[in-house]
Amino acid sequence: MKMKQIADILQISPADKLKLSALTDRIHNLTANTKEVTTGTCFVAIKGANFDGHTAIKEVFENGAVLAVVDSASTVTLPTEYTDRIIAVHNTHKSLAQLATIFYHNPSADLSMIGVTGTNGKTTVTHLISEIMSDNNQPTGIIGTMYNKIGDTKISTINTTPDANTLNQTLNEMRNQNMTGCAMEVSSIALDQGRTYGVDFNVAVFTNFTEDHLLYHKTMENYFAAKALLFSQLGNGYDVNNIKTAVINTDDSYGNRLIGMTSANIITYGLDESAIVRAKEINISSNGTSFVLSIYGEEYNVNTPLIGMFNVYNTLAAVAACFAMNLAPEQIVNKLSTLHGVEGRFQLVPNDSGITAIVDYAHTPDGLKNVLATINDFAEKRVFCVIGCGGDRDRQKRPLMADVAAQLATNAIFTSDNPRKKDPDAILDDMTNHLPMKSFTRITDRTEAINYALSHALPGDVVLIAGKGHEKYQIIGTTKSYFSDFDVINANFTRKMSLLS
Repeated sequence: MKMKQIADILQISPADKLKLSALTDRIHNLTANTKEVTTGTCFVAIKGANFDGHTAIKEVFENGAVLAVVDSASTVTLPTEYTDRIIAVHNTHKSLAQLATIFYHNPSADLSMIGVTGTNGKTTVTHLISEIMSDNNQPTGIIGTMYNKIGDTKISTINTTPDANTLNQTLNEMRNQNMTGCAMEVSSIALDQGRTYGVDFNVAVFTNFTEDHLLYHKTMENYFAAKALLFSQLGNGYDVNNIKTAVINTDDSYGNRLIGMTSANIITYGLDESAIVRAKEINISSNGTSFVLSIYGEEYNVNTPLIGMFNVYNTLAAVAACFAMNLAPEQIVNKLSTLHGVEGRFQLVPNDSGITAIVDYAHTPDGLKNVLATINDFAEKRVFCVIGCGGDRDRQKRPLMADVAAQLATNAIFTSDNPRKKDPDAILDDMTNHLPMKSFTRITDRTEAINYALSHALPGDVVLIAGKGHEKYQIIGTTKSYFSDFDVINANFTRKMSLLS
C-alpha cells in the first residue's frame, strides 16, 4: 500500500497530507495490535477497554512501523522524534476499516456478503445459509461466534464479529480460497464500533430483538439503533449489478420498524399471512419439524431435522436470504431435509438411558424461553433445566433467566456459567433472591449441577443444559479452563453404562 493511497482515503489535515507526500515507504503490514508490528507496518492506534494503543507509539516505531495513525482526541503524549510519521484522524476505528479495505483490495466487493444480526439465531442462520448456498455450487464461508470457516477449515475466533483489519484479512483469504460468498454474524457492538465499515453487504438479515448487551448499550433503544445500522448502511443507491436486499422477520415488532430504515429491497418472513416467505401447518416433534413453506404464494412441503419453533424462524431466515441471492425455491427446498444442526444449538447427546439430554447456547431470557417451550411440546415427563448467568455481563438479566427456568421447567437447577471476576454465589443470589427456596435447586459448581440433574432424571425425562452451548471453556476469575457441557454429560452416561455392565 502506498502513502498516496492513505492520503487519498483518509480525512486528514493538509499538514498531514504533506507528511505523507514526503514519505517514500511502502506499507507491507497493517495492524492495530502492537504484537503484530513488523518492518514496514502502518499502525493504527485504538483505545480499547483494556489497552490504549496510543501509549505504545514509541514501541511500534522501534519495532519497525513506518507510520502511525492516531486519534486526534487522544490526550496521550506522543513521542516527538516520530512526529513526521504520525497522522491524526477523527475516528481510528473507521480509519482502520478504510485502510484495511485498500490494503486487502476490497475483498467484500468480490464476495456475496450476507450479514445476519438479531439477538438470537445468528449462528444457526449463518450456518444454514452457508450449507444451502454451498450445496448449490456457491461455496460460502462463515464468520461468527463459534469460528470462522473457509471451506472445511475452521479458525478460532475471539469476538462474534472481528475488528475491521481481521475481518478484511479473513474475507481476502476466503476470496483466495475460491469462496463465492460469506455468511457473517454481525453483532450490535461491532456495528456500534464501526468494525463492519466498508463491508459491501448484499443481503442483511434481521432475526429478532430481545433484551441483551445492556451493560454496553445501556438502553434497549440504543441496542436497537446499533442493530439498525446494518440496514441503514446497505446504501441509498440502486445499481442493477449490485442489488441490496433486507430480509426481515416482521413477526417481530422491531422488524417492522426496520422496514422504514433502509432503501433496499425487502423480503419479509414469518408466520403472518402478510410475509413473503412464510411457514404454516407446522408440526414439531422430537425428531424434527415439518411445515408448508410459502414463497410469494407458491407452496412447498418441508421436512427438516431441526427441532422447534425457533428453528422454523431460523430456517425461514436462511430460505429468504438464499432466495435474495437468486437461488430458485426448488434449489433451497431440496436441501432443507438434510440440513445439519449446529454444535451447541439444541444439540442432543446420544445415550441409551432413555433420558433426552440437550445442550443449548440459550443465554438470554427469550432464547431460554424458546428452547424450553419447544421441549415442553414433546417432553413425556419432567424437564430439568441447568442454567447460570455470566459475570461482568448484564446483571438485570439474571432474575429474568431464573424466572423462565422456574416457570417452564419442572426442575430448575441454578449454577455457574462464566463468573469471570464476579463471585459465583453473588451471581446466583441475583438470580434467585426473589424466588421461593422450594422452587429450585442451587449448586454453584457446574459439573456437580449437571451430574445432579442427570442422576435425578429418569427415562422419559428431558435434561437441558443451557447457556454455554458450543463453548469449550469456563472462565473463573481470570483463569480460562477447559470445560464442555457435552463432555460432562457424556462422561456421566459413560459411567452409568459402565456400572450397569
